[in-house]
Amino acid sequence: MRKAIFLAAGAATLSLAACNQHQSTLSPFGEQADQVRSIAIVLVVGSVILAAGLALLMRHAMRAPEGQLTHKGGMKLVLWLGGIGPSILLLGLLVYALPAMRPIPVANADLRIGVDGEQFWWRVRYAPPGGSVVDAANELRLPVGRTVELSLRSPDVIHSFWVPGLAGKMDMIPGRTNRLVVRATKAGTYRGVCAEFCGLGHALMAFDVVAMEPAAFERWLAAQARPATPTASPGARLFASYGCSGCHSVRGIGPVARIGPDLTHFGSRPTLAAGILPMTHTNIAGFVRDPGKTKPGVRMPAFPQMSAAEADQIASYLQGLK
Repeated sequence: MRKAIFLAAGAATLSLAACNQHQSTLSPFGEQADQVRSIAIVLVVGSVILAAGLALLMRHAMRAPEGQLTHKGGMKLVLWLGGIGPSILLLGLLVYALPAMRPIPVANADLRIGVDGEQFWWRVRYAPPGGSVVDAANELRLPVGRTVELSLRSPDVIHSFWVPGLAGKMDMIPGRTNRLVVRATKAGTYRGVCAEFCGLGHALMAFDVVAMEPAAFERWLAAQARPATPTASPGARLFASYGCSGCHSVRGIGPVARIGPDLTHFGSRPTLAAGILPMTHTNIAGFVRDPGKTKPGVRMPAFPQMSAAEADQIASYLQGLK
């Protein structure tokens, strides 16, 4: 029995060691995730108490001298330690956990962000009260201390929005809008993922979550609302000639397109391909020419006829969109 306890403790230690602050329910930066962690700790402690009580009862039953425990005494022992005691403990755990089920109230002045899960990327739309709507992709920014309502949708298959350090999972179901109200408590950069198998690129469908101080968030949002600056670079001309503007919008330049991610401020994002690749010139050029090589099942077409030099010019143009 002692060996089993040591093995269980070792497994728990290894599992905790595998967690990190970038993507972990044990390192929360949101109110809901903090509540989940607290409840998990209390439930684990309660479970240990129940298991320890059961182990002691078994030990007593096996080692007690014959005839020491009468039938009446045994029935009382089972009643109190096997029925009443655990029931009181479980009821206490339930009463402790129930308040966490109340959603955070949302006011008209709170920030609303729409998040659409698509195969295999994330469309993000900010709708600040009294401000301009801002389209972005594969990155979610939150002001610390403010209540934010996330409207979660999917236009294709079932996805699942999950930022372990922020809040619990929420499914994104075609034809339905689910709402998740969150409040970040600590600034930093974290990671979110799709937690529902949605196709070949499911495991490569991540996004960055940046919790910012409110003043910094407002400056960032104002910068994102500005259109891109027109340029006559070779990369811009190639971007249009290869038909990229038919799927991707660059506000202030070309037509409005809603098929692929908005690229107006593409160069300011830290990652490429829904959180999979660092935002480098080489990665951009390679993804433009053959996105399926990085992300199987992606709907963006490949351009085998595009030369490496042309891909480099388009990459330079996209990197300049800040």
